[in-house]
Amino acid sequence: MTASGTFELSSAITEEPAAATVARPPAPPPVRRMPSVDELVEGVLGGNRALIGRAITLIESRNPQHTKVANEIILRLLPHTGNAYRIGITGVPGVGKSTFIEAFGCNLIDAGKKVAVLAVDPTSPLTGGSILGDKTRMANLSVKENAFIRPSPSGGTLGGVTRATRQTIVVCEAAGFDVILVETVGAGQSEVTVSDMTDFFLVLMLPGAGDELQGIKKGVLELADMIVVNKADADNEIRAKQAVVHYRNALHILQPRSPNWSPPVLMCSALKNMGLDGVWKGLEEYRTKLSGSGEFQEKRNNQRWKALWSMLQDRLMSDLRTHPLVMAELPRIHDELHDGRLTVTLAMERILDLSRR
Repeated sequence: MTASGTFELSSAITEEPAAATVARPPAPPPVRRMPSVDELVEGVLGGNRALIGRAITLIESRNPQHTKVANEIILRLLPHTGNAYRIGITGVPGVGKSTFIEAFGCNLIDAGKKVAVLAVDPTSPLTGGSILGDKTRMANLSVKENAFIRPSPSGGTLGGVTRATRQTIVVCEAAGFDVILVETVGAGQSEVTVSDMTDFFLVLMLPGAGDELQGIKKGVLELADMIVVNKADADNEIRAKQAVVHYRNALHILQPRSPNWSPPVLMCSALKNMGLDGVWKGLEEYRTKLSGSGEFQEKRNNQRWKALWSMLQDRLMSDLRTHPLVMAELPRIHDELHDGRLTVTLAMERILDLSRR
């Protein structure tokens, strides 16, 4: 009440009530538009990292529509390939492949080269994805402007190399990378696959090769264009020198892969960045000698022929697994096989018969 005896309404009564706040659903994430074939090809040739990655994703996909687009991309990129040096690198787990590749790649970049790393990870049996994650293992190399690292799950394929690695090499070559390093899992699988798709096959070994030399697969030594004993530093240096002698002796009893090249045995310390210049010098010498004799180009031609049969095998298996009649009959075949009512041979014949209809 005021002094004059009248009442004054409070502001709480006279003000309009606030509008109720309506919770709005979050906006849906924008749909990523699939770049056209022209955009992807131009992006790869221009060195666009994002589009290089999109092109490789299409190549790795098993979606039939993606495969069709990827094939068109590869066909248009082929005229821009052939100049890179393809180097396969393998070794047992723990030999230091990632450390070696990172130090080696950084040295090449410092020398003015562009380096792509196709690092094939083991495949998780649960998710089918990569287990290790190579960019976390090559932190220094991954931030280099002239480096490109592509980790891919091995998919359980022979030699630990993905079915799409050959086509990924084409993309990286077209993108202008000078050196392409293909790292394999090195967990005991046959390394013939990576040898067939690269120009040079480098095998990393550990110091202390005396007793363990007996357990080394003869096939790996036969494929090697160079053996490098890693971790040759500190207390390991003496053992590394002894290992070099053992491996050289082992190579003497094997037939060389090339009449123009005898695989050298070197040692290095990737951790200390020692001896890596000698490795690159050997790689350059190999390319010079084999190019001069014509063997280098002949090796490339043979790679294409082997790639044809490898890709054909993969395509036939994919078509077989997705054949409608086969897919419909597989549960019954599985049960009969499991219960012992069907032999493996008869199961195979039934599947092949269904695929031919």
